[in-house]
Amino acid sequence: MASVIQSVLRTSSSKVLLLGSGFVAKPCLDILAESGIHTTVACRTLESAKKLSEGVKHATPISLDVSDAASLEAETAKVDLVISLIPYTHHATVIKAAIKCKKHVVTTSYVSPAMQELDAACKEAGITVMNEIGLDPGIDHLYAVKMIDEIHAKGAKLISFLSYCGGLPAPENSGNPLGYKFSWSSRGVLLALRNAARFWKDGKIIDVPGPELMSVAKPYYIYPGYAFVAYPNRDSSPYKERYHIPEAQTIVRGTLRYQGFPEFVRTLVDIDFLSEEHSETFKRTMPWRTALAKHLGSTSEKEEDLVWAISSKTKFADTAEKERIIAGLKWLGLFSDAPTTPRENPLDTLCATLEEKMQYAEGERDMVMLQHRFEIELADGTRETRTSTLVEYGDPKGYTAMARLVGVPAAVATKLVLDGTIADKGVLAPMEAKINQPLIDELKKYNIECIEELV
Repeated sequence: MASVIQSVLRTSSSKVLLLGSGFVAKPCLDILAESGIHTTVACRTLESAKKLSEGVKHATPISLDVSDAASLEAETAKVDLVISLIPYTHHATVIKAAIKCKKHVVTTSYVSPAMQELDAACKEAGITVMNEIGLDPGIDHLYAVKMIDEIHAKGAKLISFLSYCGGLPAPENSGNPLGYKFSWSSRGVLLALRNAARFWKDGKIIDVPGPELMSVAKPYYIYPGYAFVAYPNRDSSPYKERYHIPEAQTIVRGTLRYQGFPEFVRTLVDIDFLSEEHSETFKRTMPWRTALAKHLGSTSEKEEDLVWAISSKTKFADTAEKERIIAGLKWLGLFSDAPTTPRENPLDTLCATLEEKMQYAEGERDMVMLQHRFEIELADGTRETRTSTLVEYGDPKGYTAMARLVGVPAAVATKLVLDGTIADKGVLAPMEAKINQPLIDELKKYNIECIEELV
């Protein structure tokens, strides 16, 4: 009991520097405030920091440019821990300031090579840099490692590991050609669709070039009420080592979307709308149908000629798919007299229209689906399948599902570093029970957990 009281006292007297004002910052800040932790909220503009801090106890807004090393170090020196919720490219800069000031760090991002290079210096400084503790990465690691440890403890082998996660509009709010809405940069979402993928399948490494990514998307069954498709996401091959599963023949970590998404995106790829190359067509405002005709090299702006030009650059599975995709392009306004918002290239000009048409409206909610699927060979040679599933819906009057599932784990990890529960030094990720079990236990108090089933 005394140790619990000491832990609470240690946490409540702590000070934290929170970098970033994105949508995940609010649930993180609220939990810190509930725990009595004094938080300096730092954003590039004071206005953003004030807006985030408004009505929150123990929160002090400031303006801070993290590229100003002296200012960053000055603010870091005043606190016990820095939470970095800014783009991952800045994390190494933040960690260097933390090393100099001997302060802990928490991020929700993957450990980049630039961050990993600082591991020895972090250990020497005696600081904990806890990373990959949001949703994906984060909650996914917690329940993957937990199940894998249990499998190995029984003397069993993991033959196949499939892990898919998707941040989506709730089904009733998914009515647009992509079945998707943007709560963050549409540019980031679309750029991710150009990434090549690599994974293990039946004991062999499979590489999928970026332009072909959507062609490997397949329907994926989780529950009967959802029509998902799944495709691999970036490089899953290191997880054989990261998760200590050398025996696994298949390892895929990927993304969930609603059915129809891959075919529509593949068409956008084929007609070169994910290109960042500068184009005269997208340097000035003009009707969308004019821009589309110029971009496609169409003989005219007539609908039939635009459809023919699109059809000459892509393939449709059947007439129904063609009609659905053309209808989707029309819904976006690409066949209309609506003016473009020129941003010098096809990708960014399209993004301007997507962001206008595909935002969450008032009262709409998002959804997160995460599922691990484990194909297991038991010690006696028999096989079984287990799943670990998380479904979360956003609250239109509160946090989005995505914000809660990224922000809350970041806050929980912060508390566990501050109270000494997570005490390992260096650049860390949640890959072992000693770190993970306290995180799992604490997250359950916020009704965040994966449900494990034998199927």
